[in-house]
Order: sequence, then structure tokens, then C-alpha cells
Amino acid sequence: MSLFSFIPTSKGMDVADTIKTEIPDNAEVLTLAGGCFWCLESEFRSKDGVVYTLSGYTGGQTDNPTYQDITTGKTGHAEATEIYYDPSIISAREILEYFFKIAHDPTQLNGQGVDIGTQYRSAVFYQNDEQKQLTQTIIDEVDASKAWKKPIVTTLEPAQEFFPAEEYHQQYYEKYEEENGRPHIRVLLKKKKKALSKVGF
Repeated sequence: MSLFSFIPTSKGMDVADTIKTEIPDNAEVLTLAGGCFWCLESEFRSKDGVVYTLSGYTGGQTDNPTYQDITTGKTGHAEATEIYYDPSIISAREILEYFFKIAHDPTQLNGQGVDIGTQYRSAVFYQNDEQKQLTQTIIDEVDASKAWKKPIVTTLEPAQEFFPAEEYHQQYYEKYEEENGRPHIRVLLKKKKKALSKVGF
């Protein structure tokens, strides 16, 4: 049974046709945080091989936090997105490389753009030692490549209980465009920033 019933119908968003409304049995998952989860989820829903996404809260001390709770920055949670993917189409390495090179700025501590606070930190919540080691390897590679002017500050944290965000947060940008007939301003600004830079922002 799907947690959320919204099925995107907007033709303006670049959303892969393979996105499902429930988690496929063969999917693997990476849990990533990098600023507002609206942006991060939108980034990965356009990737071939990503079959399901879910935005929520993890990495904190409070059970069943609400959006109002985590915006205080006092619960310890990060806004995060579970990225479910088909490993026969896209690998964990490809997703993580996209995360560190394109999807967000991994050099900004406790924030992303105008979103400031530990709830917006850059983090990978690893499911096992293999994910942890792979993530560290990619961080080392990206740092060594000097893709960013500053070092990566992304934290590696063991996966904790993941609390799905309220329904209106799921696929937020797709819902916004469907309701308003135009992309959200943040979508447009992010595309502009990417166009001006070879890597990330």
C-alpha cells in the first residue's frame, strides 16, 4: 500500500516514467540529506533507475517529529530523502557521485543556500559498512579532484528510524507546478546556478 497517493501528471517536470507509487520489492535504498528535502527529492526523481522517493526526518532524538518540531533545530533531525533505486539500472556509486557533485553543495556546513541550521546539514545515513565505505571513498575522490573550492563537510551517520514527512511535503515541486502551471522559483534558480557552473553550484 502506498504511503502517499499523489501521482505526478505535470509535463513540465523532468520526472522519470519509472517512478512508482510504492516501493518495488527489488529496490535498494540510500538515505541522503542536503538542505531542504524538496530540492533533494526533486533532483533524484529525475534520475533513470530511481524508482521511489520518500522525504522525511532522521538522525534526531525525538520520536514522530513534525515539520514544526524539526524547524526549531532542537530535535537533531535532518530533512532527508530515502532514494530507492533499481541496481540493475543505476548503482549506489552513481547516485552518491551525483549527490556530491551535482545535487547539492557538500561543502556548506549546517545549511544549504538560504536554509540554515543542523536540520539542513549534508549527511549520508548509511545502512551498512559497505555504504559507509563507498561514501567515504567518493568523498575522498571528489575532494582530491578539487571539484569544489572547499573540502566536503558531509557527515556519515548510521541509519536511524526514518519518519516520513507530512504528505504535502512529498513531491512538493511536482505538486506546486501541477497546481500553479509553472515551476517553483527554487527549481528555476537551481537550474540557472547549474548552468553557470561545471560542478554543483
